[in-house]
Amino acid sequence: MVDVPVSEPRFLCKSGDLRERQGSVLFDVLEWRQPATAFAVRFDDHPVAYLNQCAHVPTALDWQPGEFWDQEHRYIICAVHGALYEPSRGVCVLGPCPGKSLTRIPLEERDGNVYWYPSERIQPAI
Repeated sequence: MVDVPVSEPRFLCKSGDLRERQGSVLFDVLEWRQPATAFAVRFDDHPVAYLNQCAHVPTALDWQPGEFWDQEHRYIICAVHGALYEPSRGVCVLGPCPGKSLTRIPLEERDGNVYWYPSERIQPAI
C-alpha cells in the first residue's frame, strides 16, 4: 500500500548510504501520530522504503537492527514469521501472509541524495 504524498520531501540519506542489497537506513516516523520505525534499502539500483512492520502481525521485521535481507540477499525477511517480501513492491511471496504488502513510503533519488515523502498516514517524527 502506498500513501499519497501530502507535503514536501524530507532528506533521508546520501545515495551512497544505500548499497545494493546490503544493509539499510533506518528512520523514525509517526504512523497515524504514533511512533514507528521505517527503513530504506536499495534493490535493482532503486531505493525503496517501508514501515518496519510485518504484514502478517505488526512486529518489527529486522533480525538485527537494520538487517532485513535473507541469506541470499534476494528478499526482505521477517525475523519472527519467516515471511519473504519481494523488495521492489513489498509483496509477501512466501510465508504466512502471501499477497499482503508492507506499507511503502515513497522515495525520490536526485542529486546524490534520497528523500522520502510524508503522507497523511506517515509523518516525520518531530
